[in-house]
Amino acid sequence: IAIIPWIGLTLRRSHPLDCRKTIIASLILTSAFVFITFFAKTAAQLLTGQILLGFPWGVFQTITVVYASEVCPVVLRPYLTTYVNLCWIFGQLIASGVLKGVAGRYDQWSYRIPFGLQWLWPVPIMIGVFLAPESPWWLVRHGQREKAKTALLRLTSAQDTNFDPDATITMMEHTDLMEKAVSEGTSYIDCFKGVNLRRTEIACCTWVTQVFSGIALSAYSSYFYLQAGLPRKHAFTLTVVQYALGAIGTGSSWALMSRFGRRTLYLAGIAGMWLLMVIVGVVAVSIPHSSTEPTAGWVIGSLLIAWTIIYDMTVGPVCYALISELPSTRLRAKTIVIARSCYNVAGILLGVLTPRMLNPSAWNWGGKTGFFWAGSCLLCFIWTYFRLPEPKGRTYRELDILFALDTPARKFAGTVIEAVSEENAVLEDAKMPVIEVVERIS
Repeated sequence: IAIIPWIGLTLRRSHPLDCRKTIIASLILTSAFVFITFFAKTAAQLLTGQILLGFPWGVFQTITVVYASEVCPVVLRPYLTTYVNLCWIFGQLIASGVLKGVAGRYDQWSYRIPFGLQWLWPVPIMIGVFLAPESPWWLVRHGQREKAKTALLRLTSAQDTNFDPDATITMMEHTDLMEKAVSEGTSYIDCFKGVNLRRTEIACCTWVTQVFSGIALSAYSSYFYLQAGLPRKHAFTLTVVQYALGAIGTGSSWALMSRFGRRTLYLAGIAGMWLLMVIVGVVAVSIPHSSTEPTAGWVIGSLLIAWTIIYDMTVGPVCYALISELPSTRLRAKTIVIARSCYNVAGILLGVLTPRMLNPSAWNWGGKTGFFWAGSCLLCFIWTYFRLPEPKGRTYRELDILFALDTPARKFAGTVIEAVSEENAVLEDAKMPVIEVVERIS
């Protein structure tokens, strides 16, 4: 199930439909595949439905971010990118509330209600997508200049008399020509050649860090609380509180990211999560826990909520900003697909290990699982310190220069870049003609 969305990611890269039609088609498929899970009577039928749902899920993981980045002002793009994490939290919060509501049921509706509620979303979303303007960038790439102009006018206030749609379209056409020139002959294999290998490694490890920072305990939080000794009703309540506070944490990250930068937040977040995981393990070892003695469960539950707040202030949302900034311009889409694939593969490993760690009939680690994730957090911290650069305040051109010069990650923020002429040939595309482009941000 975890690897199927990768196929959706790859199919999206070669699909001829525009963004709106692709989203609508994926929503229709989602509605259809939910029927399989809702009416499933065997584990095989349920698995089939979940696998098929992975295809549209893979499309949603990329196309929504692409669409938002192409229809919104430049100044909003970093915030909208990290907003993806907030959307995940909203979904988790709703799911936790639904599961809490059916936790006391022991009939078939205990699982059919959560599946059936998924039918609430596709229709209103499809209506909104249908009424939304198409991405002007997509229209320009496909030679539909007049439609692109119409879309731009819909995205711009009619009171802005200084806006020149024709000049903006011309800028887009110039940019498209440049992209065609530099991307000719590129493929996924180019992501692993030369300086792009480092950028691909950073993108992949940045995303995988989300998995190995201990997010498994958050994903399995209700079950984890039960194993830690909390009563069932309190376990689900804490899960809801956990995700609600996570939403507040993501909002806080917007202010922190602009002040401290991405790398600093990543390091601080991993360090904080490492400390909390160590404490979780120590509490599990030193304080007895059971359904009749839930003290350890409450302590561990409080620590996990604190972990969630730190995660959603740092690693959770900042990852999406880094993923969109650090890949090279011509290979960004392909790099993101590779990075997300690594995330999904790591998710498979997580999905295999975590139930065994928590299940009393398997490894039965319980709260001692914190020691495992503390170890993985430490490895992530070491990698982040030596390999993750700081892109804050850098243009894509400056990032290209820093990567081409093999600047150490720790020196990215303090390196001063002088004017680099085309004759220096520092970059792979140094011989490309220079076109000055000014993009509106208001």
